Amino acid sequence: MFKRKAYASLVEWKRVSNGATAALIEGARRVGKSTVAEAFAQAEYDDYLLLDFSKESKDVKRNFEENIGDMDAFFRNLFLLKGKSLAKGVSVIIFDEVQLFPLARQAIKQLVKDGRYHYIETGSLISIKQNTADILIPSEEHRIKMYPMDFEEFLWSKGDEVTADAIREAFDSKAPLGEGVHRAIMKSFREYLAVGGMPQAVEAFRSGKTFEQIDFVKRSILTLYGEDLHKYDSESNGSVSAMFNVVSEQLGSQSMRYKFSAVQKGARYDRLIGSLEFLKESMTVNVCENVTSPDVLMDLHVEKGNFKMFMADTGLLVTQAMSAAEQSGQLYKALIFDKLGANLGMVTENMVAQMLVANGHALRFHEFEHACRGEDGLPKKPKKYEVDFLLVRGRRICPIEVKSSSYRTHKSLDMFYEKYRPKAPERYVLYTKDLFREGELVYLPLYMVMCL
Repeated sequence: MFKRKAYASLVEWKRVSNGATAALIEGARRVGKSTVAEAFAQAEYDDYLLLDFSKESKDVKRNFEENIGDMDAFFRNLFLLKGKSLAKGVSVIIFDEVQLFPLARQAIKQLVKDGRYHYIETGSLISIKQNTADILIPSEEHRIKMYPMDFEEFLWSKGDEVTADAIREAFDSKAPLGEGVHRAIMKSFREYLAVGGMPQAVEAFRSGKTFEQIDFVKRSILTLYGEDLHKYDSESNGSVSAMFNVVSEQLGSQSMRYKFSAVQKGARYDRLIGSLEFLKESMTVNVCENVTSPDVLMDLHVEKGNFKMFMADTGLLVTQAMSAAEQSGQLYKALIFDKLGANLGMVTENMVAQMLVANGHALRFHEFEHACRGEDGLPKKPKKYEVDFLLVRGRRICPIEVKSSSYRTHKSLDMFYEKYRPKAPERYVLYTKDLFREGELVYLPLYMVMCL
């Protein structure tokens, strides 16, 4: 198993909760939820029992239906059916794929109150909401969101335990790492762009597979996602899977805005809002919404119908964007050998979005019009500008402009500050070179997004 940050979250849950809640690991399919849950159970408890509800027998499920009101009978039958018993107070029971059997999730309230064991649930949100309409959601759940492997976890997978700390130290001091170190880190970051953070793809990369073979792994995951989403198309006239299938196509447009007309002719936000919300909850995509007023209370100014949709894993985006083997080879060469053109800036921006989400940020951008003044002091004709991402850091707005190259142009940031004059300690341009500071403007190498 790869070293994952969700493991540390489970350690903290066990220490603080001490059985008062069950841990629910939420995430999309194939991000490693089941693996980390079982590894944690093996290492941190004397014993454990795994109930995989994609495979459990009807008798095990019937036990939940008939005996959950009598804990002694419930555990007596459960251990008989599974051929294994557990010592009280030092064992944990894993409910894997709990979304497939909602009654088990509903039983958490009684099981936690009973107190004999600890409980860990794993659930793919791609179907968890659909299956919980008629059950009582337990309040005794501590939710842990799990995403594809972030850049630090990717470095860990390569046996690199020092680079992430060096990146943080450089960010905190706003000092460049040096050309040699920066080049080495960018090499790993370009690999991360190409491979992504799905554990199966990372495993293929670490075991020496070719990019064609890695791409095959990622295509199988995309197929799995498509099949899962298709199950719920009957309630949305086919729109859920259709919206997912055109993410890369939409990001490839000049504005990167998501257009519902690509899914259904003449479709509008109010007709497809249900499908959009389902996709967001599935954690297979990350949605970045425009805010009409850039202040610390951005959520009050979200323009819901004006958004970009990113793939939750950039490696999957890279694969979805390629329709032929020869294109596959060209794109991987561009990623690995730093030959990305402006038309592939979507890959860079998708990765920035992925890394910001992993750090707990809501994704927001801001488009605006501004008329700068000419040499005669008179305002010129207003022009449209866009700040790629807006964060709130230290109770202040932090604007970010993303570049897929080494260019230091930042017209949008300049106009943003000229128009709003925000009290922000720093503004950031993300690009491919080493850290460079110019007054309040900081040019950050792309990998330093992990510090924001």
